[in-house]
Amino acid sequence: QVQLVESGGGLVQAGGSLRLSCAASSRTFSSYIMAWFRQAPGREREFVATITRSGASTLYAESVKGRFTISRDNAKNTVYLQMNSLKPEDTAVYYCAARFINTIASSPSQYNAWGQGTQVTVSS
Repeated sequence: QVQLVESGGGLVQAGGSLRLSCAASSRTFSSYIMAWFRQAPGREREFVATITRSGASTLYAESVKGRFTISRDNAKNTVYLQMNSLKPEDTAVYYCAARFINTIASSPSQYNAWGQGTQVTVSS
């Protein structure tokens, strides 16, 4: 079973940037679809972005398109989320997730492994 560990969260002012990282323990990292989700207090977990195994294709939620960039380094077993032009409504716990089936998906129920999450807080 793959283990995922997120890092890079923190407190940032509106308009600022953060880069999240998610390191995977598995040697088969390159065979997983990877994604980022987020969950704000009192709200359901929502899709942020996903990336194919090779990194050639990505998909974003409309709310982050043009501001966030997902990428991966298969040699380092790591997926990243570069977040620019942050807004207070981006405040949430951010989770990375792995999907074992090789098709893009945006529902949390379609992902097989999760990290513990990292808090991102954007002040106004």
